[in-house]
Amino acid sequence: MTMRNKQELIQQVVNLLNTMIKVEELPSAPPPPSNDQMEMLTIKECAQQISGLSEHTVRQLVIQNKLPHIRTGQGKRGKILVPKSALLEYLRSAA
Repeated sequence: MTMRNKQELIQQVVNLLNTMIKVEELPSAPPPPSNDQMEMLTIKECAQQISGLSEHTVRQLVIQNKLPHIRTGQGKRGKILVPKSALLEYLRSAA
């Protein structure tokens, strides 16, 4: 499965979830990306994108609900995906 296929699949899942549940808007939520696709990163990819950021730190931010995320799969074995734009926005606001 190519990265493009994965991103399309994730976007379809997000769209489906948005139609099934009502999402509350946070007052400080960043504006949605201008393009149709939202790039999602795993914990490892988040740490690789930003030098000096560890996987442990990203996990802690997810646990503390400081980063929006979705979990794919069941239980602790599921992957955590974080929108790249949300990660960058959080880091800008924390600086």
